[in-house]
Amino acid sequence: MITAAQLRAARALLGIDQRSLAAMAGVSLPTIQRMEASDGTVRGVVDTLVKVIDALDASGVELIGPGQPSQAQGRGVRLKEPA
Repeated sequence: MITAAQLRAARALLGIDQRSLAAMAGVSLPTIQRMEASDGTVRGVVDTLVKVIDALDASGVELIGPGQPSQAQGRGVRLKEPA
């Protein structure tokens, strides 16, 4: 699972725009735009989600689910539940 906020944050960490992520993942720009406009968890074709997650992973971004420890080393940012 990936949230729209995670997707936007991952792009920001890489310093890339939506068009670049679409090209890296081999998906269309409108697909990335729809994913980022989602409310909460991104929904879509599993194959498309995997392509985007794989592209982010290959670029050095680790997506961490709630309650999961980070598997990588290095600095990072994690969202907390709002107070």
